[in-house]
Amino acid sequence: MFAGGCHCGALRVRFEPTCAPEEVELRACDCSFCRKHAAVTATDPHGLLALTIVDLEEAVRYRFGTRTADYLLCGRCGVYVAAVMTAESGAVATLNINVLDAREAFARVPRSVSYEGESASQRRRRRAEHWTVTTIAVSS
Repeated sequence: MFAGGCHCGALRVRFEPTCAPEEVELRACDCSFCRKHAAVTATDPHGLLALTIVDLEEAVRYRFGTRTADYLLCGRCGVYVAAVMTAESGAVATLNINVLDAREAFARVPRSVSYEGESASQRRRRRAEHWTVTTIAVSS
């Protein structure tokens, strides 16, 4: 289990992959959003990602491009935490591993990926198959 969150603590995560960190595929998407945030993302379709919003006022959801996912950022410290999409089976997400407290467990060169040319339906299908099952809770 790997814990973490944004810089100020308003958004927290718990990532439970089903394989060792060195076996989790890391990706560096070439879209402008991911490049500007220096995001390195990871998913495990058999694992679990728990997102906890500690300060609801600071949870910012941003959509761009095909508008098929919400990119969750902290409105206070600006950290990009995860992208979340609702699939038929429930919420799924890709995690920016830079938010993990023990991110050094995942320290290696990510695979460069480009999703340009995917239709919105192709993108949703790929994400539903490969992203991590996710729960989102609001902490009081």
